[in-house]
Amino acid sequence: MGSHPENKNKEHMRRQMAVWVGVICNVLLTVIVHKLGIPLYLDTTGTMMVTVLCGPFAGILTAVISNLICSLFKSCALYYSVINVMVALCTARMIRHETKHKVKTIILFLSLISVISGVTGTLFQWFLDDTSQFLVFNKSAEYIASKTGMPLLAGTMIVCVLQNLVDKTLSACIARFIISFMSKDQLKAIKDSEWKQTPLSRKALKNINAKAGFYSLRNKMVITLLLASVLPVTVMTGIGLKLYFDNAKETYTQDAQRAAQFVASYLDPDRVMMYYQERENSSGYPLAAKLLEGIRDNSHSIKHLYLIEVDGAEFTYILDPDAENEGGHKSGTRGHFSESFEPYLPMLQAGETPEPILTDDKDGKGITVCAPVTNYGEKTNFYVFADVAMESMNEYALNFVVRTLMILSGFFILALSFGFTFSGYHLVYPIRSITRCANRFINGSGEQDEIDENVRKIRSLNIHTGDELEELYRAICKMESNTAEQLRAIRRYGESFTKMQNGLIVTMADMVENRDSDTGAHVQKTAAYVKIILEGLKKKGYYSEKITPKYIKDVVMSAPLHDVGKINITDTILNKPGRLTDEEFSIMKTHTSSGRVIMDHAISTVEGESYLKEARNMAAYHHERWDGKGYPEGLHGEAIPLSARIMSVADVFDALTSKRVYKPAYTLDKALEIIKEGSGTQFDAKCVEAFMDSLPEVKEILKKYNGMETEVNGV
Repeated sequence: MGSHPENKNKEHMRRQMAVWVGVICNVLLTVIVHKLGIPLYLDTTGTMMVTVLCGPFAGILTAVISNLICSLFKSCALYYSVINVMVALCTARMIRHETKHKVKTIILFLSLISVISGVTGTLFQWFLDDTSQFLVFNKSAEYIASKTGMPLLAGTMIVCVLQNLVDKTLSACIARFIISFMSKDQLKAIKDSEWKQTPLSRKALKNINAKAGFYSLRNKMVITLLLASVLPVTVMTGIGLKLYFDNAKETYTQDAQRAAQFVASYLDPDRVMMYYQERENSSGYPLAAKLLEGIRDNSHSIKHLYLIEVDGAEFTYILDPDAENEGGHKSGTRGHFSESFEPYLPMLQAGETPEPILTDDKDGKGITVCAPVTNYGEKTNFYVFADVAMESMNEYALNFVVRTLMILSGFFILALSFGFTFSGYHLVYPIRSITRCANRFINGSGEQDEIDENVRKIRSLNIHTGDELEELYRAICKMESNTAEQLRAIRRYGESFTKMQNGLIVTMADMVENRDSDTGAHVQKTAAYVKIILEGLKKKGYYSEKITPKYIKDVVMSAPLHDVGKINITDTILNKPGRLTDEEFSIMKTHTSSGRVIMDHAISTVEGESYLKEARNMAAYHHERWDGKGYPEGLHGEAIPLSARIMSVADVFDALTSKRVYKPAYTLDKALEIIKEGSGTQFDAKCVEAFMDSLPEVKEILKKYNGMETEVNGV
């Protein structure tokens, strides 16, 4: 039991080799088409091949490693790893749901991965502003867009999907060509190397996966891995963004302050008055506007740079380089400070410099810094205002998050795939297989052949995880094997004990029978009839809740003791050749109560032996009648124990067909007629029916024991 260590190493090496061959194939083909300028990728060839050979996890691992290596000479390759990963997932799904219609399945598969790759790749390139693919197919995309009226992006998607259809078809053909060099045994060895036990069939796998609930071990492990990978990235991304915002806000604010102070120091207050009075007609106005525009355009931190005059809660635009543009203000335009400026209005009116002002108005949140224009040290009401460009920080944050998700999405899927694969092959499948075998062992019928078969099945699992689970498996195998051997030994002892017990029962019954000179083989024949009736009732489905294999065994075993009470009857009465007097018959009837007393004493001595309880029932009540006219207690119907009702039919039939000192043996027809007449009155009708339907077996018993002593019609 168990795999040899060398075999385990070979299996592991096969999988590693397959993954690295797939990576080399992906990278090599990517380099070739990249150097030759061919408008293809072929970077999923190895991914498809490895997925077919080794399963989804190995395929995803190949995809991630391939794109990681390709990013060394093609910087955007890492962003597209998720596309390669999705190709691996689609390939795995195609293999898992492979049908007889292979051509149709392959066409659907190639179409699906082409659409996924084309649409996703186009969106990624659009976001990354990577126009390499757009340049190659620009004319085709523009032609489609112009002819159909669709946006250029949609036209580009169509071209990319068609290009990917060619690329993925060629990649699949190359992968299939490489796989064709491998033998069936090699393919099977690589596929089975993922298993840490004897591989399960698809039906068994489906059954195992169907029984796995939400709180299964696999789901718990996958959730743990997901949290362990997502939470740190999420936390670090959040911390990084916060640090960036804090640093960018401080840096942008300082840059804006320096720019505002520079412009304020450059402007001549006297000329500012001319700008205010003459506005755009002032000789220095265009130059000053050009200065503000140049400083603004050459600064990433400034969104808007302008000169105003503060007048109480209002202000007047003096100089705005965006005056002619949307959102700009011409010189002389009046404005009102928002609520954010109210705490700083006294300082502005006094010509002082307030701290950077956090604004929150209709244009959104922002920061505004200002610097006063002084007249040779004297304060004025003219201020240079600079609005910090918060949008650029938000755009950077969004760009950073999206790029991070694009890069990490492939790794996240790899982590999930690892969780599913590892938990499945190393934990879930072995544990489920062990549990199924253990339950079959526990809930079995107890037959030795079935127990031995269960031991063989659990040993055939061949679990070799190399950890505590394998130790548990070996311990369970040893326990079941030892239990099977112990049960085998117990059965041998039990069989010997049963034989000895049966011998004692028959001996004791014979001792009683031998005192009666006319009851030859009575106990053997009645026991045989009882068995025939029991099997007939079971076959018809009567009393199914009562008649079990154990019940049949108990009743048949205890049948010879039904007349054990006759041991207390004197030989004079027992062997009297003529009819008994009423007094003698009363004494004879006491053999039923005497039998019950004897069997009660035996039961109290040997506890738990249920067959003795049935022996007591038959000894005490086999002379009771269905209509309640029997003895010793006058029970009727189903109040009479079933074993006694069965024995009643068997006992009377044997008495009728056997010779006695006081009568000859009746013919079979006469005996059966009497039994039929007693159906529903003396006997349980169902017992009579079962007996009558088993006449061939009854005749065999008569032939065996009666021989030539009695002429039996039809025998």
